[in-house]
Amino acid sequence: MKRISLCLIWFLSACGMGGNPSIETASEIVRHEIYLVRHAEKQAGDDPSLTAAGVERAELLAQIIGDKGVTNIHSTNLKRTLETAAPLATQTGLEVALYDPSDLDAFADTLEANVGVHLVVGHSNTTPQLATALGGDPGREIDEATEYDRLYVITLSEDPIASRIDRFGVRYQPDAVQDAE
Repeated sequence: MKRISLCLIWFLSACGMGGNPSIETASEIVRHEIYLVRHAEKQAGDDPSLTAAGVERAELLAQIIGDKGVTNIHSTNLKRTLETAAPLATQTGLEVALYDPSDLDAFADTLEANVGVHLVVGHSNTTPQLATALGGDPGREIDEATEYDRLYVITLSEDPIASRIDRFGVRYQPDAVQDAE
């Protein structure tokens, strides 16, 4: 079946491109999408767990992207990020792979090299930087105190790279000062 699918991709590529299809052309059809989120609402203290609202947001995240064909889940090694990733990991049966947020360029290279659909759970100071490293739009600075609803969607299988920022759950409401910027 796989051989038939590859032959069909080759044939359609040849017809659409008017000539000789390449491996590169066929690989563009493969879905390579990365979802980036900051951890959900957290309690106070060193390495805190999620609040009740954070647990609800993490469960909502799993509902929202649970049917997107996620193949990999990545998190930093902190309770709040691991707990944000947990509902999707439970739903999909995938293990959560840890990454080092201090070397985002190397992690971006790893994500780019591993075609699939990835969820990456990070922090307010690393998620926009990772979006940039992947060629996406980082948006404005994340409001550390209250903004937990930003969901980056970066599609690497498109040329040029597609990037958007969605919102989910209880909506972040920037104050008037931020709106004036």
